[in-house]
Amino acid sequence: MLPWAEMFRAAVSRGLSPEAFWQLSVREWLWLSALRDPSFDADDLLFLMETHPDG
Repeated sequence: MLPWAEMFRAAVSRGLSPEAFWQLSVREWLWLSALRDPSFDADDLLFLMETHPDG
């Protein structure tokens, strides 16, 4: 059985609307979920700080 609740939470946290999530096929979701690692590390923070300075 697929972990629907976990998949749904991950989709919403990545910006998908509930409607968009439920319209995806399992194959599409697996492909989309493999596209990016949801972790955020120091290099990601540095990149954001350099590309979007506060002032």
